[in-house]
Amino acid sequence: MRDVREAWAATAARVVKWRQEPVFVQTVRSAAAATVAYVVALQFSPEVAPLTAPLTALLVVQVTLYSTLTTGVRRVNSVVAGVLLAIAFSAIVGLTWWSLGLLILASLAVGHLVRVSEFVPEVAISAMLVLGVTRVGDTAWARVLETVIGAVVGLGCNLLFSPPVWVGAAGESIEDLARRMRQLMLLVGEEAGGRTPVAYAAERLYEARRLDHDIVEVDAALKQAEDSLKLNPRVREGLLHRVVLRTGLDTLEICTVVLRVLARSLTDLARLREPEPLFERETGATVEQLLAEVGDAVVSFAVLVTTDVSRSAESAEARLATELASATATRDKLAQLMLDEIQRDARQWQLHGAVLTEVTRILDELDMERRSDRLLEELDRCTREQSERMPSLTRLRRRVRGLRRKPRTASDRAA
Repeated sequence: MRDVREAWAATAARVVKWRQEPVFVQTVRSAAAATVAYVVALQFSPEVAPLTAPLTALLVVQVTLYSTLTTGVRRVNSVVAGVLLAIAFSAIVGLTWWSLGLLILASLAVGHLVRVSEFVPEVAISAMLVLGVTRVGDTAWARVLETVIGAVVGLGCNLLFSPPVWVGAAGESIEDLARRMRQLMLLVGEEAGGRTPVAYAAERLYEARRLDHDIVEVDAALKQAEDSLKLNPRVREGLLHRVVLRTGLDTLEICTVVLRVLARSLTDLARLREPEPLFERETGATVEQLLAEVGDAVVSFAVLVTTDVSRSAESAEARLATELASATATRDKLAQLMLDEIQRDARQWQLHGAVLTEVTRILDELDMERRSDRLLEELDRCTREQSERMPSLTRLRRRVRGLRRKPRTASDRAA
């Protein structure tokens, strides 16, 4: 009986996780919106099969509310612009091979002028479809009506059924990236502690370079999370969440670049010292210990930037501070060992110094005071850009805050 309950619990957990997947959410919401849009268009459109409405709803509905709003507006603009161009061309020249070419050229140009972004081809498509029918006037305005219906239904689906906030998925991606970096640091450290063939060191270098592809994937997940925080009624401090995650990923990206340079330095050192060890025994063991401690700090940093509960964040911050202090002490020990080794054998002293410098750069990037300064700078920059972009809304917010903070007068207290 216990095994049955555990099996049901595991199955339920997999179903819940599957329901939270972006692909599943996108599929269900798009199918529902397209069906509803078609049913509504049947009641208002003169067309027998108003397929433009479900097509528009299918293309408008996105995973996040912010992208749905922006996509819907751009798509409606592109269709309306194409329809108006088709009406003008039909009234003046009709459909010929040269008028079709001019129509496409004009549609693409107008699409860039009205700033519909990825829907520029939709302007030309709408214009060609409308120009090719017989009853241009009725069909044109029916297409506009169907497009508006599809866009409204697509937007309504996300307003009524609020899309999820993808901060959790982005946080998991950031933590996975940090763990892959830690695993690579452990491998590099193990090999640095003994005789490292050039082929092994080169393989670690290729793995460090492949982390760039992981950065791209994490950046896409973070972009989706940032969009899900915008205009979402369930999120109060969306700007703070976006800045924390974005600056955290920026820091890990810098650490990835430095890790790649470190792997290159060790590869060059292995090539020059083969078949001798990269370092003396004690120095190599200290390098291995240092990279293990830095890898632990990278993971703790990722946990810190993805944790939104204050108590958990305090615990992660304390753990990161302890690990950074330990790694700094090991770094200082390694610096003295390398100095002693270089004094006995000055060959490849530049690469020894490069290894020490690159590890120091990673520790500097993970420093909590540096991160706090970076967060404040980024928050100030985002707030300033938002104020410059929407000055009226900024002034309104300031007035509302001023009214809330306005002290009560004596007459108010007496009343």
